Amino acid sequence: MSIKMKRSKTKKTFSDLTRLAAKLRSPTGCPWDRKQTVKSMLEHLKEEADEVCDAIDKGDHPNLQEELGDLLFQIVMIAQIAKEKKLFDISNVTDGIAQKIVCRHTWVFGKEKAKTPEEAVKMWNLNKAKEKVRPS
Repeated sequence: MSIKMKRSKTKKTFSDLTRLAAKLRSPTGCPWDRKQTVKSMLEHLKEEADEVCDAIDKGDHPNLQEELGDLLFQIVMIAQIAKEKKLFDISNVTDGIAQKIVCRHTWVFGKEKAKTPEEAVKMWNLNKAKEKVRPS
């Protein structure tokens, strides 16, 4: 027996995805999703990351799109669980990574210059090392 999913004609946003995770974890959501912990999500996270890698290795771009979505949802769900535990939420995750990317790309967002991929990697590693020695 095949079940057809009703698809919306409007594209879903990142905010829609975070609301979906919150609904699944809510009292009226899914018992399995409510039972999950950050630790229990580790197995699913690894599985989805492996499936992303497999799709890349095979050059299977339609499957890669789907697997990236699966991996992204694992991240959103883990952040939702962390939010419920008052550890952090997805906005902390997105803010943190955006700030890190800008800080490490000083040749793009600062005054340094990188003319080759090798120079960019060298500067990235130097900026990362500087970050790690700074007190938090």
